[in-house]
Amino acid sequence: MTRLTWVCHGATEANRQARFPLDEPLEEKAIAEAQALSAGLRRADRVFASPALRARQTAQALGLDPLDAPELSDCDYGQWAGHSITELPADELATWMSDPHAAPHGGESIVKLYARVETWMDGQLKHGGHVVAISHAPVLRAALLVTLQAPAASFWRVDVEPLSIVQMTSNGTRWSLRI
Repeated sequence: MTRLTWVCHGATEANRQARFPLDEPLEEKAIAEAQALSAGLRRADRVFASPALRARQTAQALGLDPLDAPELSDCDYGQWAGHSITELPADELATWMSDPHAAPHGGESIVKLYARVETWMDGQLKHGGHVVAISHAPVLRAALLVTLQAPAASFWRVDVEPLSIVQMTSNGTRWSLRI
């Protein structure tokens, strides 16, 4: 049996400004909010985090010492990184949001992100135990779609707030959402 607890990193300035992130730090308020969530997450067998500063700071605020997991990195936004949604060509943004295979920014498509997350999740099954993964909203969205066996086209129908926690379990053959 494997239990997987996903934690979305805390809020950053990029979140508040609707910008595609670079490697920015957490806001001060997010550190305090993460510290308040820490008690239930310390009983993990393995802890992983995206190598991004915001994920590492979230782990630290939770009192966790994670292993770096590049597979848990945020979506690669290519040339859009650091830019506000309002600065982007509307047609390119519309294409990206309507076609999960598209990557008009030159980075990673939603389909590629979905596959990356699914591969990482499958790799956790052989170890069992409780795993905590600190990552990014797009990665948690993809994990939810993988678990529900929903198509990648459903990606934009899931909202993930900073410091959201999602739990999943697996009997070794499939993942189930735990609410």
